[in-house]
Amino acid sequence: MNAIEAPITLPPEQTGPGAWYGPAMAADPSWAIPLTPAEIAEVEAAARRLAAAEIDIATVTAADFPLPILAPRLAAIREDLLHGRGFALLRGLPVERWSMRESAAAFFGVGAHIGHARSQNAKGHVLGHVKDMGLSSSDPNVRIYQTAERQTYHTDSCDVVGLLCLKTAKRGGFSTLVSSTTIFNEIRRRRPDLLPLLFGPIATDRRGEVPAGMKPWFEIPVFSWHEGFLTALYQRQYIDSAQRFPEAPRLTPAHVEALNLFDDLANDPALNLHMEFRPGDVQLVHNHTLLHDRTGFEDFAEPERRRHLLRLWLAVPGARPLPAVFAERYGSVTIGDRGGIIVPGTVRLNAPLEAA
Repeated sequence: MNAIEAPITLPPEQTGPGAWYGPAMAADPSWAIPLTPAEIAEVEAAARRLAAAEIDIATVTAADFPLPILAPRLAAIREDLLHGRGFALLRGLPVERWSMRESAAAFFGVGAHIGHARSQNAKGHVLGHVKDMGLSSSDPNVRIYQTAERQTYHTDSCDVVGLLCLKTAKRGGFSTLVSSTTIFNEIRRRRPDLLPLLFGPIATDRRGEVPAGMKPWFEIPVFSWHEGFLTALYQRQYIDSAQRFPEAPRLTPAHVEALNLFDDLANDPALNLHMEFRPGDVQLVHNHTLLHDRTGFEDFAEPERRRHLLRLWLAVPGARPLPAVFAERYGSVTIGDRGGIIVPGTVRLNAPLEAA
């Protein structure tokens, strides 16, 4: 039976703080959170202590990075990530006076108070570098964060993704967010006939990072309704590139129509929110209710001035339950111990201090 004809009971329209619209959110300044001098000082002290000791950053836990002032605030932010609007922007880390090791230790330590770091690629990197490596997404083994191209709206393979801005581009490279919950609501109102297709399995390309025993694509619905939670997983470019595998399930014209409507809504200025990073900003985003994007950018010619962000993928204690099919991508659906990419040849988890 075709997925669009399969019997399915659609979830009800979703309400609450996670179903937001961009212009209203842009008018709400509370998501931009300036760190206080006392909070910055304790982050800096902890980071410098770890950096001086040359501790393996990949092993750092919240206990290794005590934040008696900031930790309660981070706990409240984590709650809002998981059960509220789904994102926050912390401002003010003095990265311009820190070494790379100090910046990495500070970011990893703060992230440890939100969740547990997961591998972001086949090399076991738990600290990612978002930087143009002179590559192109036309290469099926390249992921778009390694280019200067626009990323388009997508989710990452974890509960929460964090970014620390070290340097901005000469032009462009803005961060944009949109609520996948709001996209669901809009499709439900406008074209409920297309929604069942988005609740059925759709092949998404692994871009050459294939776990043991798995196919080079995974088949997870765009939307899942599980234990009362509406969860999204999406990357259109990788859905399209999965069609390069003859054995992957084919996208029908109806699938393409549904995916195009999803993209049109994500790109609607009435729904999405743009923000411009500053050096020292930390953005935290809940993947299950938000999609994130990055506009294309033009970089500086000088290597030391080029756009550079650090990234964390976090498994968060207290996060929502996920359906069993997510194990295809997340490895497990165990709360607090899921997400990331582990493939044959991944020797150990590590936190590189240079982009590679």
